[in-house]
Amino acid sequence: MTLVPFDWQLPTRIVFGVDAIDRIGPLVRELGVSRALVVSDRGVQAAGHAQRGMQALRDAGLVVELFDQFHENPSTTDVALGVESARRFRPNVLVGLGGGSSLDCAKGINFLHTNGGQMKDYWGVGKARLPLLPAVAVPTTAGTGSEAQSFALISDAATHVKMACGDKKAACRLAILDPRLTLTQPPRITALTGLDALAHAVETYVTKVATPVSRVFSREAWRLLATNFPRVLDQPDDLEVRGSMQLGACFAGMAIEHSMLGAAHGLANPLTTHYGLVHGQAVSLMLPHVIRFNAAEVASSYRELLSVTSREAGLPAPDTAADGLADYLATLAARAGLAVRLSACGVDESVLPKLASDAARQWTTSFNPRPVDVGTLLQLYRQAL
Repeated sequence: MTLVPFDWQLPTRIVFGVDAIDRIGPLVRELGVSRALVVSDRGVQAAGHAQRGMQALRDAGLVVELFDQFHENPSTTDVALGVESARRFRPNVLVGLGGGSSLDCAKGINFLHTNGGQMKDYWGVGKARLPLLPAVAVPTTAGTGSEAQSFALISDAATHVKMACGDKKAACRLAILDPRLTLTQPPRITALTGLDALAHAVETYVTKVATPVSRVFSREAWRLLATNFPRVLDQPDDLEVRGSMQLGACFAGMAIEHSMLGAAHGLANPLTTHYGLVHGQAVSLMLPHVIRFNAAEVASSYRELLSVTSREAGLPAPDTAADGLADYLATLAARAGLAVRLSACGVDESVLPKLASDAARQWTTSFNPRPVDVGTLLQLYRQAL
């Protein structure tokens, strides 16, 4: 066994349970704060979740302000508007209540409100000089695992490039996981976020920087997600299944924090930038091809991952390794009604060289277990076409 050095810390208190959102007031008050800026999108408000959370905060004596002027895949423009709202309101705690976009936007606001400058100043890791406000995450989807990460993914409004801005100071102090909040996800969002979480579990298990601790979370994330994703498609109102998906996504997020991601995410980002493909669609489409490519280096790791679920009906056996895993994930995407070929998404072969060039510059690509360059990334796009 290779001894991999690591420095592990879990800064986020995680509270999990049905109707846990009703405890948000007392839990946030324990942080010693009194003014909460809640960052929540309009879809979450329409479902009633934002109002429920804000009322619970007010009942605990907090002064609450809502910011909702942002879009899916929040941009630097969205964050700037949020900073203006924060400067007017002067919060001492930020609450991201919604999907990954709400959580990322809240983190972006936190960087600029406390440290100033522009979002690009924090692109990378550890760029914040001053402390950030305590942050709270209440995810309403089971996908990004952002509640367990110290990264904010913010798109440059001019170039549309996604910037990963990470700093240990940006990690949430508290995450509230309430499976009931995920019941209102439309079927397509359930599928997209679930497949994104599955990709996180698979990629984090094999990256060059994965550690013995991160792999514990990757394995448990895979077990929960792989066995429950088909069930959540068929039984969307089952709270136990929803809870398993939410925990799986969170555990995968913990793994990302310490192992990063791989080429599937690097290939997915240019598809979102240039074609507007939703992230879950893009990454689920590219992942099977990356798995087969990586098999030359990490087939044994894929077998290990499959051994966790080897007794579950319908899941591939460990001896099928990369091919079995890749086929299974492609089958799940098709079953969820997602495209499994780039051509079905309107991607033309003529743009593949440009996409490959962009993918080679993605940060996550550098952590792939098998080295990639523009040529190999172009080959992967062509295989997916």
